[in-house]
Amino acid sequence: MSENSETSCSSPKACACACEGAVPCAVKVPDYLEKTYWWAYVRPWAIRIFERGWLINLILWGNYKSLRDAALAAFGDHIPGRTIQISCAYGSLTPQLNAKIEASGGSLDVIDVVKAQLENLSRKLPQPNGVRLMNMDSSALSLPDASYDRAMLFFLPHEQPRDVRERSFDEAFRVVKPGGTVLIVEFAKPKWWHPLRYLWFPFLAYLEPFAPDIWKHDEVTPWLPKRFADRLVSRKFVFGSMYQVLLLKV
Repeated sequence: MSENSETSCSSPKACACACEGAVPCAVKVPDYLEKTYWWAYVRPWAIRIFERGWLINLILWGNYKSLRDAALAAFGDHIPGRTIQISCAYGSLTPQLNAKIEASGGSLDVIDVVKAQLENLSRKLPQPNGVRLMNMDSSALSLPDASYDRAMLFFLPHEQPRDVRERSFDEAFRVVKPGGTVLIVEFAKPKWWHPLRYLWFPFLAYLEPFAPDIWKHDEVTPWLPKRFADRLVSRKFVFGSMYQVLLLKV
C-alpha cells in the first residue's frame, strides 16, 4: 500500500464491493481530498496522530461528547434495521453507535474512500463484530436504492467541494428508504457574539477551504440539494450555534 492509501486493483468493480473487516484494495482517493486533507485523513501516520480522544475534543472546543451524544440521541434508543454511516469519524462515535444498533438487532455499514480510515475503524471496534466496512466514495455509492433505514454524515459535508457535497447528499437520500432518516452533524453559523466566529473561523477557513460555504448561512437550504431542503425534522444547535445536528426525512 502506498503512503496515500491508494493501491492498484485489477477489477474496479471489486474495489467498490462490500466486505467484512478491512478492505482488500482501495478506490482512488479524490484529488481534492489528497490535496487539501492529506495531513488529517489520508496518510496513515496522520490517522494515528488524530485518533486521540483528547485531541478531537480539543479541535471541537470541548464539544465532542456533546455532539456525539446528540447524534446518537437523534436516532433514538432503539435502532433496528439497516444503518449506514457515510465516512469514518475519529473518536468513539461509531463503536457506541454500533453497540446501540447491535442491542436493537440491527446492522451497521460504514463507507469511506480512504482504505486506511476503514482499517483504523476496524481496530476500534470490538472483535468479533457485524459491521461491514466498505471502501467507496460517498458521492458514488455502489449500493441499491432504498436499501437502508437511516444514514449518518458526521462532519463530512464541510470537507467536500459543493458539487461533491451535493452528490454525496443525493447518494445518502437515494440509498435510504422512503420514510427513513438522514442525520447530519456539521458546523453552523455561530451567533454574532461568538468570539470564535472572528478568531477561529478565519484560521479554520485556511485549513478547511470548503467549510465557509456551510457556516456563512443561517439556514441549511443553500447547501442542501433543493429537493431535500424541505425535509427537515429537527435541528439542534450546540456551543452558541457553532455546530448543528440535523435530522431529515426521506
